[in-house]
This record gives sequence, structure tokens and C-alpha cells, in this order.
Amino acid sequence: MHLPRTRFVLIQTSHAGNVGAAARALKVMGFDDLVLVAPRWPNVLRRAETIARASGALDVLERARIVPTLADALHGMTHLCATAMTPRDFGPPARAPREHFDLLLKHELPALAGQALEHDFFLNQPQGVAFLFGCERYGMSNGDVYRCHVALSIPTNPSYGSLNLAAAVQLIAYDWRLALARRFGGFDVQPAAAAPPAHADAAQVAGMLAHWEQALVQIGFLDPAAPKKLMPRLTQLFNRAQPTQQDIHILRGIARAMQAAARADAAPDGGAH
Repeated sequence: MHLPRTRFVLIQTSHAGNVGAAARALKVMGFDDLVLVAPRWPNVLRRAETIARASGALDVLERARIVPTLADALHGMTHLCATAMTPRDFGPPARAPREHFDLLLKHELPALAGQALEHDFFLNQPQGVAFLFGCERYGMSNGDVYRCHVALSIPTNPSYGSLNLAAAVQLIAYDWRLALARRFGGFDVQPAAAAPPAHADAAQVAGMLAHWEQALVQIGFLDPAAPKKLMPRLTQLFNRAQPTQQDIHILRGIARAMQAAARADAAPDGGAH
């Protein structure tokens, strides 16, 4: 197995200090791929509070990117980990970070032996792992959680489970670094450099699902006024399937065929020539 790429994604962060503290947390654990999705401050990477809280992790801030949407942050990532205290109906399974990392990196642990069939979608090792963190006030939206493969829930005091954003980043980064060190033999193992994933990345899967949603509406299978949970269920289905890029091309071709059939049926002459 090759060491997976690692990315930390902060969604709609509102406090500049948390961005700097998160950068410091990543540098301490040896990570440097930080992406901010639509932060409150467009210049957050240059604000005085950010730089002060980074406490020397200026190289992480210099490498950090700001993007307008979550999809833009996920190129090259094949396994998405939400951080959500409350499990969502029809969403991904919820696990403690260390339990999930053991499964993801295929540690042979007696306590997890009975879960092999339940978690068989981990048979393919990820090329890129992204950890997603929501805004300080509201956390992650349902839609963002639904697109993930797992919801990581950090065990906390049941009567007070509120974690500061940077503290949550630090905990996840430490547990992930520990899992990588255990799997690859040493705490000084370096994160992988950028490489094209063998499987379709999260952005490609999301694009395909959006295409399918349009096609399903056009053929009358999905009612946009009452979509219920069809798309979250399909998202989890394709997350388990781990499609390749060729699979995505095929699935998009099917969506195009559905759309063409819907247009033909809608034509005044039924599409006949």
C-alpha cells in the first residue's frame, strides 16, 4: 500500500484565529495540505490574528488554498471523513477516529475482526483522504455529511461535547498520524506527494451524482419537490462501490442516454423520425 495523501478542509470558517491554530496543529503533526471553503474573511490567510495563532506555521498558511465550494476542495481525494457529533439518518456510518483509521489502513485487530463483512468497502485502499470540518457555529451541513464515507465522532464528555475547531483538527491530525506511523513503521513517515488517484476522486463522483440527479428528474423517477433521501442513499451506494474513472464515464453515459430518452418522449411526435 502507498501512503495516502492527506488534506484538511475547513468549511465556512468564521474565526481567523482558528485558521492559524489549525495550521499550527497540522505542522506539528507533519501535514501541510489545508484548504478553506468560503471562509468569512477572503483575506483570512493574511490577517494578523491568523498569523499570530499559527505560531510559526507560516509555510502551511502559504501553501493553503481558498476555494468557493466544497467540490473545488476535493480534487484528488477518494475517501472523505466528516467530523460530526450527531449521526445523520441515511448518512455515512459514525465511528471514533482510531476505530475508523484501523479499518481504513487494514490493521488486523481482534476487536474489529467481526466487522470485516460490514466494512468490506474498505478493501480498496484510499489514494487521498480528506478530513472535513464545518463552521464553528453550525458544524457541517447534512448535504456535506451525506457525501462522506464516514462521520468521525470524537469521544467526549457526554454532558459537554463541544470542541473548539482547532482542537478538533489537532485531535484528528494526531490520531491519523499515529495510524500512519503504526501502519508504515515510524512517526516520521512523510505524507504522500500529489499523484493521480486510481479511483475516481470525490469531485468526479459528486459531478456524476449531480448528472444522475438531473437525469432522474427528467425521466420522472425523482420528484424534485419531494426528493426524500434518494440522493443521499445513492451517494452512499457509490461511496461503497469506489468507482474508477472509467466507471464514472460509463455512469455519465447512462445519464446522458436517460436524458436523451426523456427529451424524445417529450417531443410532439414522440421523437420519431
